[in-house]
Amino acid sequence: MVAQNILKDADIRADICPDLSQLVQELASGADLGLVTEEALRGDTRALMSWVSTQPAWSDLPFVVLTEHGGGLERNPSAVRLMQALGNVTFLERPFHATTLISVAQTNLRGRRRQYEWRRLNEELESRVQERTGELAAANRVLLAQIEEREKVEITLRQMQRLEAVGQLTSGVAHDFNNLLTVVLGNVEVLESAMERAGVDAKLTKRLGYMRNAAERGARLTSQLLAFSRRQRLEPKACDLNEIVSNMQDLLQSTIGGSIRIDTRLEPSLSSAMVDPTQLELAVLNLAINARDAMGVGGTLSVATANVTLRAPARPEEPPAGHYVSICVSDTGSGMSEEVRQKVFEPFFTTKDIGKGSGLGLSQVLGFAQQSGGGVRISSRLGRGTSVFIYLPQTQAHPRTTRRSARVGAASDAAGREHILLVDDDAGVREVTATILRGLGYTVYEAGSGGAALESLQSHPQIDLVLIDFAMPGMSGADVVRRLRATHPRLPTVFITGFADRTALADVSETHIIGKPFHPDELAGKVRAALSSVEMGHSAQ
Repeated sequence: MVAQNILKDADIRADICPDLSQLVQELASGADLGLVTEEALRGDTRALMSWVSTQPAWSDLPFVVLTEHGGGLERNPSAVRLMQALGNVTFLERPFHATTLISVAQTNLRGRRRQYEWRRLNEELESRVQERTGELAAANRVLLAQIEEREKVEITLRQMQRLEAVGQLTSGVAHDFNNLLTVVLGNVEVLESAMERAGVDAKLTKRLGYMRNAAERGARLTSQLLAFSRRQRLEPKACDLNEIVSNMQDLLQSTIGGSIRIDTRLEPSLSSAMVDPTQLELAVLNLAINARDAMGVGGTLSVATANVTLRAPARPEEPPAGHYVSICVSDTGSGMSEEVRQKVFEPFFTTKDIGKGSGLGLSQVLGFAQQSGGGVRISSRLGRGTSVFIYLPQTQAHPRTTRRSARVGAASDAAGREHILLVDDDAGVREVTATILRGLGYTVYEAGSGGAALESLQSHPQIDLVLIDFAMPGMSGADVVRRLRATHPRLPTVFITGFADRTALADVSETHIIGKPFHPDELAGKVRAALSSVEMGHSAQ
């Protein structure tokens, strides 16, 4: 009671506990200082020692032990035991002065308050560490996602660069092949005509037919190469894809054979698509051939149309985000592994036996779709079949019924007496083209370069038409024509091109372009049409 009153006078609240059990309860309730007599500690102290040993890490509750007179550490062996058990303990010998008790109590209470402050600071620090750790974890997740996205972009970029490099190489090779095929096909046609007039044995002309068929196959392969490299000349128009698919039914059935069933699912409210219908038919036909080879005997070929809205592409062959019309060609064949799927759009890659495929079918489909402003997606699993989606941009324009242009009339119907300047840096192409034109009755002047063409025009003012190769070293065909417009503005011009250049001729009328390799009838018709357009202009005046 004496100690309680002394502390009360110093504004320190003190509660009296009759035993150690009550003391432990008060300590557990939040007491800040334990003031206990030495006599009280001679009883059972296990509960008190247990509470002291289980304090949280921040807590070190202070105790003041009131010892008997002469009971200091040096004279009281039990004091050492108590100091070790209680930890933060101060011994105060009785009798004590009131000031001493108050001073000891206030000192220990200040120490206890510092413990509370350290606890608060430690909790704040832990909270900030946890918060910062969470922020770092979130930042790390974002960084990992960015790294993963960057790796995907880099892989896509490398693949696009590789395909672009292959495309540039392919277009150059295809251009050279078209020159060679022009020479072969042109000479075959000239020989066939000559042998027919001479009444040569039909067996020999049959051999020429084999040569022509082989060269035409080469021309089709070259066209696929140029489709992959996106250098072909497209004529996009608003089309109804349902109509195109419906009109292909007979062609598809004859291509894949009677053992394979065709299932078409056409979207009734399908939007129009901006596409070159001829090239789309070729793309669908290529997919049907691949499906046929994957299924063998039996199976189902499905062709479906749909309106789709796509998000950002996941692979380089897929189109940008937007609204598209899709054609999906699916089969129930063997499917393909992920390793094969990664390579299917590479030119010349094929899983077919040697001689069974060129590896250009899907390359042509991809090149056509991307040049049309769309893209391709492929879905396949081993043993589950394959689905190839062609995405083409939607258009608000209304489709028109496509009427195929009639074949150009026979060469004999397009003969003439005019003077033609033929310009081509390839001597073989120039020679066979000149032979065909002379056989039609035209007078032909030949030039192997742009400079020679300009000189020939000055020397022969009677020239009625210029037939010129678009891609020539030095002065190109376009450069020559630009100079001609200054001096001969009404002189008609027809460009000969190996298709690789045809994107550069987007502003030139199709009637003034002829692609290599060409048929003599096609050449004759183009020349006659260009000459006739000038004659009609004169008559109108």
